[in-house]
Amino acid sequence: MSEIEPIALRELTTLRTGAAPRRMLQADTTAELIASLREVWATGDEWFVLGGGSNLFVGDESFDGTVIRILTTGIEELPSPHEGRIRLRVQAGHSWDDLVAYAVDHGYAGIEAMSGIPGTVGAAPVQNVGAYGQEIQETLVEVELIDEHESDAVVVPAADLGLGFRTSVLKHHYGEAQGRRAVILSVTLDLAVTGDAGRVVRGEQLRRALGLEDYAPVPLAWLRGRILETRAMKGMLLDESDPDTRSAGSFFQNAIIPEHVARTLPPECPRWTVEPDLDSVTVIPLDSYYGLTPRAERPESMVKVSAAWLIENSGIRKGFKLPRSRAGISTKHALALTNRGGATAAEVGELARFVQSRVHAEYGLLLQPEPVLVGVDL
Repeated sequence: MSEIEPIALRELTTLRTGAAPRRMLQADTTAELIASLREVWATGDEWFVLGGGSNLFVGDESFDGTVIRILTTGIEELPSPHEGRIRLRVQAGHSWDDLVAYAVDHGYAGIEAMSGIPGTVGAAPVQNVGAYGQEIQETLVEVELIDEHESDAVVVPAADLGLGFRTSVLKHHYGEAQGRRAVILSVTLDLAVTGDAGRVVRGEQLRRALGLEDYAPVPLAWLRGRILETRAMKGMLLDESDPDTRSAGSFFQNAIIPEHVARTLPPECPRWTVEPDLDSVTVIPLDSYYGLTPRAERPESMVKVSAAWLIENSGIRKGFKLPRSRAGISTKHALALTNRGGATAAEVGELARFVQSRVHAEYGLLLQPEPVLVGVDL
């Protein structure tokens, strides 16, 4: 554990907002990370951890607490109990895209569609990262984490993380209490070993994005290259020379709404059915059980609708800016709120609220922010 001179968070976050915090610690190893957390928890100081800074929207006022930078790295190969697969245990501070590159280079399949996603491995399960129909929950086995105010790290199976669409019990949602306040130390994934044979792409969303017409196997390296090209065209691949990449990625979540609500939207609004959870358990108290089990009602299907479509069709086009503001919608992707150069958090927040108000006025849906908000209110 080492205490360093606080760095302005606008220099460490991809949205480029935020002043220097009151205090900053840096952890280069897991032992240092645990020691830093224990020390901060003992003092009762406000805190948050910082990885790649790609999913943070930080306010203009200095954070009156401690920021812990996670810089741990490393990939460990482990045997998988399943034939034709391998497990990778990866340190939390490792770059997510560097992990994807490693997997592709070694012929390990399962995360290649998530190429180019910024941030660190430890942040990936927190928001259940995904792209083109592939999500980390499909390959995630377990995480090692340490709960706030606990002295020992524990290993938690993926099934206990409450993984959902871009969420988990570890994620701090806007306006909601965090389900489990803990910090991930390492992540274990189970991947298919395909070698040079490549893999058959079956997900329809990914097939459309890649323009695939048949089901012949494609090399992982080719697939990764095409996805990186696609993300770059959308301004979703970090590039210092491109203002469109000075963002927190998709600022708003795609809305997940009941099917009957989705039917009120224009038919041309893109939508995807979210399968209901059919594994729920019905508990019947013994004193109320008379030998008959009530028939389970099939829950109404939920539908995911495109937030980008809602934004553009509420009258906000790519490249839109409010007067005299240095924040703007990306010229390449309507979901990205970008810092066009020197924008304050107040300017970004003003734009976010304007987008929310336009979509709500037009379609009656309130878009929820995707990044974690620190010292900001929408």
